Amino acid sequence: MATMKKRSCRVSSLIFLFSAFSLSESLFSGGETFKRKVTVELNPGGEAPPGGDLLHARAVGDNDTLHFLFCSLGAPTLLLVHTNTTSSTVKVNWTQFLNPNISGGLKVEPESSVLYSNSVVFSRLLEYNDVNDTAEVTSDLFPPYELQDFTWSRLNLSDFTARLCGVAETFTNGSLCLQLSVFESEGRDQPWPSLLHTANSSQLGVWLDGVLPRATRSRFLLELRAVGGAYPLNTVEVHRSIDDEYTPSIFQVSRWVSAVNSSSDVGGFVQWKPVAYRRSAPALEDATPCRHSEPQQRSGEAAASSSRLIRAFYTQPETFGLNVSFGLAGEPFYNSTRFLSWTVLVGVGSPPIDSFSPLVLAIMAVGLGTPMILLLLGGVCVCVRKRAAASSTVYEPIN
Repeated sequence: MATMKKRSCRVSSLIFLFSAFSLSESLFSGGETFKRKVTVELNPGGEAPPGGDLLHARAVGDNDTLHFLFCSLGAPTLLLVHTNTTSSTVKVNWTQFLNPNISGGLKVEPESSVLYSNSVVFSRLLEYNDVNDTAEVTSDLFPPYELQDFTWSRLNLSDFTARLCGVAETFTNGSLCLQLSVFESEGRDQPWPSLLHTANSSQLGVWLDGVLPRATRSRFLLELRAVGGAYPLNTVEVHRSIDDEYTPSIFQVSRWVSAVNSSSDVGGFVQWKPVAYRRSAPALEDATPCRHSEPQQRSGEAAASSSRLIRAFYTQPETFGLNVSFGLAGEPFYNSTRFLSWTVLVGVGSPPIDSFSPLVLAIMAVGLGTPMILLLLGGVCVCVRKRAAASSTVYEPIN
């Protein structure tokens, strides 16, 4: 009898687990996600210009279009333009585009369809000697690497991914690389930090590989500049979570947004997890925290002079800049592996938010629901046994 009860309990638990998992999948999988039709073109309307490339990825939705433009003429720059029509196009006047003193070389037409535009310029790489292992930038800062002066490779295309690597005269046996990915629908990369992306975002991976540091205790910073129009990215919000399922040990995400428009679906964002990795195949023991400085207003002219794409598209842009520093006090220095990678999302609308996976939700449901079900079943069994015992003690009438 006891054996049968145990088997019954196990069967009930399995049935409940299967039901909870199925229910969570149906509720949280979201069905078919929103998709865009993506096409990629290299150097639109012309041949490969000397010294770099211009990539145009066009992502068409139901009634709008996103234009992602990635340029290596000068400092690497990603420009995102959102239009309210599916027929908007990019026009490049290469004579004006290649002239560093003339704006207007790149336009998105019709110009009246443009809802929003913003760009991210990877302007400088900074290195400092952390002699006292405090991870504080002091006077031991070396002369910066100006990325506009790098020699950049041609863009290496593969489907909706483009890779770019550059070297400087002062680099020894190493390079700085960037990889842009554009997406048709929602998903996430398998390698950490496994950022959640949507069809409204692109992803940029940055890594420093094999560069000989200028000191044995070197740490690095990356300077970014956000260049835009009506809604410049001027503040960083930090959102915390109790879930580190997709990026182990990391419980927060940083979002560079417009303070005026941060609560609206209109506008754009730059989003990242505050973690970098010291090896090309990320593992938990190779994770290193990163920090950001507060955005500060910068010269729009300086951004335009460092990037041909900024000069070609904007006339009087609003510019804010910040630094992302890699490593905290007590963390290994760059020289330990001579590798450092960091990943960031750039998109429009609301930034994607991580949520518990269906499996985790099912486990939580089982963990919380099973004790309640057992209590209820126990109560029912007790009541049934009492009723059966009471009925067995009653004398039956004798006919």
